[in-house]
Amino acid sequence: MAASSANKGLTTQRFSELEPSLSKKTLDVLDTCGFHFCTPVQRATIPLLCSYKDVAVDAATGSGKTLAFIVPVIEILRRISEPPKPHQVLGIIISPTRELSTQIYHVAEPFSSTLPNFKAALLVGGSNIKLDVEKIEDEGANLLIGTPGRLFDIMERLDVLDFRNLEILILDEADRLLDMGFQKQITSIMSRLPKLRRTGLFSATQTEAVEELSRAGLRNPVSINVRAEVKAHGELAPSANASFSKTPFGLHIEYLECEADEKPSQLVHFLSENSFKKIIIYFMTCACVDYWGAVLPQLGTLKGCTLIPLHGRMKQIVREKALASFTALSNGILLCTDVAARGLDIPGVDWIVQSGTNCKDG
Repeated sequence: MAASSANKGLTTQRFSELEPSLSKKTLDVLDTCGFHFCTPVQRATIPLLCSYKDVAVDAATGSGKTLAFIVPVIEILRRISEPPKPHQVLGIIISPTRELSTQIYHVAEPFSSTLPNFKAALLVGGSNIKLDVEKIEDEGANLLIGTPGRLFDIMERLDVLDFRNLEILILDEADRLLDMGFQKQITSIMSRLPKLRRTGLFSATQTEAVEELSRAGLRNPVSINVRAEVKAHGELAPSANASFSKTPFGLHIEYLECEADEKPSQLVHFLSENSFKKIIIYFMTCACVDYWGAVLPQLGTLKGCTLIPLHGRMKQIVREKALASFTALSNGILLCTDVAARGLDIPGVDWIVQSGTNCKDG
């Protein structure tokens, strides 16, 4: 079974009009957070998951996938007749990076707080695992949100957690989960969960590995494909002559061809011309981020410009501060690896640069 939709931002579908109907408490949180109308992926996905269908969702970053699974997760858990026991795990949400898992946890917080006697736990690397173990032993956990490595470690160490009545599993950015080498941990996690559960698989690309994971973990899933509707030159297309792209509507793409030895000077020129903008630059390695993080502040043309490095070898607290600082800025430059490549909600970004430069270019 398949459903398809074009991604044009918001639809005319209100959350309050979805069927099956969402609970008043969930609608109140949505209203408080300023969410009234669904995006295409939310309109297509929420009713299916709430109707206990497995889904395999293919939609671009920025299409609203997080709410598309958070809302039905909360609705499914709200329907449970009895309050959960402290160590009874009823839902799991897995994403590839610490930053994305943390963001999902914070999005889920106002919704999960409306569930009585319910505890959500954030489990990501970079912190002392013994503290996570002790906290869960003392306080319990009913919804686990985290990265596959830390979730796997917790499941290995803690016998007290009960997964027998798990209701729903979400794999967010599934293609990145597999690209980053987490297939072994994910397979182990899924092997410990009951087969009679709901599963949602969310991805920006449907690779062979993702399709294989879908076949292994989902039961007769509904396939949902959300695409941006475009003309040949990137303008909004009328429905009669529509072509479809994974590029989010409103995103303008440019590229520059130059000789390899010209890349550093072209990058510096671009940043100097746009130093008053909010820019994210992606580099290939952590070493490149460190290199450019040391070089760029020395340039007079970027004097006074805030430059923030972010990569996977930094301590977790440093990564969190870097991301929070850049998110709060109205202008500045984030120098990062693909640790910040998927799903993060950073408002007001003017330019995203795939640098194509490496440390030897400089």
